[in-house]
Amino acid sequence: MPAHNPFKSALAARQPQVGLWLSMADPYMAEVSATAGFDWLLIDGEHAPNDLRGTLATLQAVAPYRSQPVVRVVAGETALIKQVLDIGARNLLVPMVDSAEQARALVAATRYPPHGVRGVGSAVGRASRWSGRADYLDVADDEICLLVQAETVAALADLEAICAVPGVDGVFIGPADLAASMGYRGRPGHAEVQASIERAMRVIIGSGKAAGTLTSDPALARRYLDLGCTFVATGVDILLYANSARRLAESFPI
Repeated sequence: MPAHNPFKSALAARQPQVGLWLSMADPYMAEVSATAGFDWLLIDGEHAPNDLRGTLATLQAVAPYRSQPVVRVVAGETALIKQVLDIGARNLLVPMVDSAEQARALVAATRYPPHGVRGVGSAVGRASRWSGRADYLDVADDEICLLVQAETVAALADLEAICAVPGVDGVFIGPADLAASMGYRGRPGHAEVQASIERAMRVIIGSGKAAGTLTSDPALARRYLDLGCTFVATGVDILLYANSARRLAESFPI
């Protein structure tokens, strides 16, 4: 079976991909989200209580739909990345990548030897369909889409070098952490933060890599897409629910 990853292919072709953040940590709600028609769905393991088994269940829940799952691990640890890949994740988002050295280590964690250090246990993993994909080991490296998060002043200072790392498919700008790193905690919309984000996006796009981010502001999302960003998340499931529930409650004052 040839290597195939629709999300990775779309990013390489610079086709804009609009996504939704999954922070509910609930496979049932993830499946509901998958019926909405988003291009990608981010299973958040960093700031939401998605553990390995929960992530597996969510991958299974959204598998029948066109929305492509992207898994954000809690940290860029080689052993954790191995587990996530073995349960079938092909698209990874790794937070807090501040240097090209870190990016190279992450690439190695997603590749089998001799090109990397990923442990070989695919025979018993969902990724190979439990050995149903006889050529999985031959195509696995090419199927992985690695996205790294640049979300600190240090990361932006090394951004060109990060973008130049072979095997990094895209760079995601984390607005909240970047704002905090710049001294504007809780104010990602500050003019200086937004100017830094746009400069970073131009660097990423100019390098030939995919640029992405998350914003719940529709106008800002369209602005980023117009700049050439190719993977933009436009909302968070749990906030959509919370805000709708609050509005409903407020419409029936007692």
